[in-house]
Amino acid sequence: MTVTAEAGARTAAAPPSRPPVRGPGRYAAACAARASVELKGFFRNRQSLVFTLFFPVILLVVFGSIFEGEVEGTHTDFRQVFMAGVIAAGVMSTAFSGLAINVAIERDTGTVRRLARTPMPKSAYFVGKLVRVVVTTALETALLLGIAVTGFGLPLPATPGRWATLGWCLALGTAACALAGTAYSALIPNSRSAAAVVTPVFMVLQFISGVFYPFDQLPPWMQNTAALFPVKWLAQGFRSVFLPDSFTVAEPAGGWEPGRTALVLALWAAGGLAATVLTFGWRGPRVR
Repeated sequence: MTVTAEAGARTAAAPPSRPPVRGPGRYAAACAARASVELKGFFRNRQSLVFTLFFPVILLVVFGSIFEGEVEGTHTDFRQVFMAGVIAAGVMSTAFSGLAINVAIERDTGTVRRLARTPMPKSAYFVGKLVRVVVTTALETALLLGIAVTGFGLPLPATPGRWATLGWCLALGTAACALAGTAYSALIPNSRSAAAVVTPVFMVLQFISGVFYPFDQLPPWMQNTAALFPVKWLAQGFRSVFLPDSFTVAEPAGGWEPGRTALVLALWAAGGLAATVLTFGWRGPRVR
């Protein structure tokens, strides 16, 4: 009787094993289902919408209304320089901050552990995150660009080449920030401290990367520090898209450096991927 009861309890406690998802069709369906869950979870979470999506918009409207005048020696409106930088900050907000906090919360609440025990391929979890980041980053960029163009006179890219630069800069910057955010989530001890661990990095990198001030006006040590991180290069890439070539006199290198910008962003994406593979853990607290 006792043995039977114990065996029954063990059977009830352990969920029946289910075969893993196999075949390209089923894998695509699993990825699509996970992406749908990610998008619904993001847009239904008011805190995520305000902090991740609308915070850069608030910065754009507030500081765009305050700043005025031209950057000395460039004949370029200071607000246009700021707006190019805020678009870069918007990419970091959705791809780095939002993703790092979300992964940390899911790990702390046991969601990651439970998903690892389902038949869903583990890679589908990351595909879902990628779809969420791509959609929200594209929406954030379109929102910021629309406000900047219609409300503050930011000129749209004037040539096909600049549109192409906008495309690859946005793609590489999104990949670099997203993979860095996933890797950085390993440093977040729990969901309660997620925002406190991520937000200071987000804010500091904005201040030292030429978002709020022309980059050449920052102290040399600050410029050298910012050059180690992707936000500086992302902001510089967007300046090359929206600002006239005459503004390069205010760039420390005297040019836009598209090749170096692409290289640094690609290296950050590759480094973030390697760090994620090495540090990402499917284990979290046991949640009943």
